[in-house]
Amino acid sequence: MTHTQQDLPPVSRLFEPAALGGLELPNRLVMAPLTRNRAGADGVPGELMAVHYAQRATAGLIIAEGTAPSAVGQAYPNIPGIHTPEQIAGWRRVTDAVRAGADGRGGGAAMFLQLEHGGRVGHPDTSGHVPLAPSAVRLPEQLRTPGGLRDAPVPRAMTDGGVRSAVADFRAAARNAVEAGFAGVEVHAANGFLPHQFLARGTNLRTDGWGGPVENRIRFTVEVVRAVAGAIGRERVGVRVSPGVGVNGIEEGDTEAIYPALLAALAEIGPVYLHVLYAHGQPRGIKEHRTAWRGTLIANQQLSREEFAADGGKGVAERLLAEGADLVSLGRGFLANPDFVERLRTDAPLNEIRSEFLMHVQGPEGYNDYPALPPAHATGAAPASAGPRGDRRPAAA
Repeated sequence: MTHTQQDLPPVSRLFEPAALGGLELPNRLVMAPLTRNRAGADGVPGELMAVHYAQRATAGLIIAEGTAPSAVGQAYPNIPGIHTPEQIAGWRRVTDAVRAGADGRGGGAAMFLQLEHGGRVGHPDTSGHVPLAPSAVRLPEQLRTPGGLRDAPVPRAMTDGGVRSAVADFRAAARNAVEAGFAGVEVHAANGFLPHQFLARGTNLRTDGWGGPVENRIRFTVEVVRAVAGAIGRERVGVRVSPGVGVNGIEEGDTEAIYPALLAALAEIGPVYLHVLYAHGQPRGIKEHRTAWRGTLIANQQLSREEFAADGGKGVAERLLAEGADLVSLGRGFLANPDFVERLRTDAPLNEIRSEFLMHVQGPEGYNDYPALPPAHATGAAPASAGPRGDRRPAAA
């Protein structure tokens, strides 16, 4: 029996092209920034990272992992930096590999670099520096260091000059990222890192112009975004936030007051996108964010084990688009599947994510050795071993 065009299932909006400022993206799937500790001890990206990102170059947009804008901003061992000539050169090898694409023929994903200053999330054994933060409030968790797990130290409260110096570090890092071949940068104001520490009442006890009322607590993030946009152009700048998400011991205190004020201030600067991490089960505020944010909205919702196992997050991603997101970022699926976009497009089985410890060690295992689909899958043919969607068993990260 011959099927007419009307008989065919509709094509998911995930695979439609999209615009991001002046960039044309081939699909609406974004590879979320994923810390995997594969840089050298000096923060220089190497061949492992170039291969990893090139394998995943079919994403519409890749947001590269959290990268330190300064030595004191380094949060974890073996994460990359973007503040030395060697680090810039290492990232240039990565962006060149992504532009060449997985097959070396060109047409790889657009790529932004996430700028991540750890603030109080840091340790002298890792960075060689006592961490700096808005206030001397210790992270209530242990941190992984080159010598193993250690209690977090009490950070030094930043002086006014130190705050302005950190803003300048973000500005310089953004320029370095463009020099390294990135299309833009993402200011990481989420997940309990330095800008988020300024936003939250639990970590910002300041009584000067950088603390106290909401308009002062949002000031650091706004000044960073303004400085970065002034350095490289607002069309090259995105911002990530995580309203109400308590990662790294963060306690916002007045979430409902922080984000309307922050988004209004950011909208005056006009960064090209807002990237929002929503807690599992409550994509809180997505319709409000859509109303308040006229630029590109990237949604990233925490997935339950069941949601991830069902379809790699495809169903949730499609719902987020229907609710107003322009692009959707996913993490675990891209981690375990170098050809994640094609697997979602063809409903092919997903690779199972292996042991969690492999995510934060050196070497290719659990990083670059996940297999791609065999040619039969890649051409859309249904393999004999492919079962229904319910047969997939990828583990949650």
